[in-house]
Amino acid sequence: MAINQTLNQEIMQSIIKRYPRSRSAIMPLLHYVQSVSGYVTNEGIELISDLLDIETAEVSAVATFYTQYKRKPVGEYHVGVCTNTLCAVMGGDAIFSALKEHLGIENDGVTDDGKVSLEHIECNAACDYAPVVMANWEFYDNQTVESAKSLVDAARSGNPPAPTRGPNKLVTYKQASAVLAGLDDGLAREGVQAGGPTLLGLKLSKEGK
Repeated sequence: MAINQTLNQEIMQSIIKRYPRSRSAIMPLLHYVQSVSGYVTNEGIELISDLLDIETAEVSAVATFYTQYKRKPVGEYHVGVCTNTLCAVMGGDAIFSALKEHLGIENDGVTDDGKVSLEHIECNAACDYAPVVMANWEFYDNQTVESAKSLVDAARSGNPPAPTRGPNKLVTYKQASAVLAGLDDGLAREGVQAGGPTLLGLKLSKEGK
């Protein structure tokens, strides 16, 4: 998936056109900015504001409220360790501490080579596979200190292992942001959990099951 090095207004306009109300495009547009810059820049916020004809404060409010948007550069592979109660008890705290020491960075830090950044996450919503580590929003289940170290080492070498579920390949942070902006990379149809879109959940909810 090719990613432009500068913000492409045609792509941004195509994102806006998906929504009946243009302001609904704020979140995917912020992801698009991250796919280009690696984080949400002031220039990106100003451009989104101009395109949507809203105040920059409104765009900034969204960018600072949701933790998936970063206001400073992160690593090519952004690693989040769940430290909520269950994951912590199952080893999440030990994993987070070990990765800080192993990488030589603190929470929200980035390695000197720019390859890996580290963040503690309150919950990955995956308690049945605790302790869970995420890299660029993909799951790595049932982690240990050693497996987590192997994960970040492989990421720094440019050859990260495939996520536990989902696509067969871990893409970079910028590429993941492009996917979240709605720019399809095709990988979602190749993974171990791949499959066509389904309305089964909607059908079951209507049946009251």
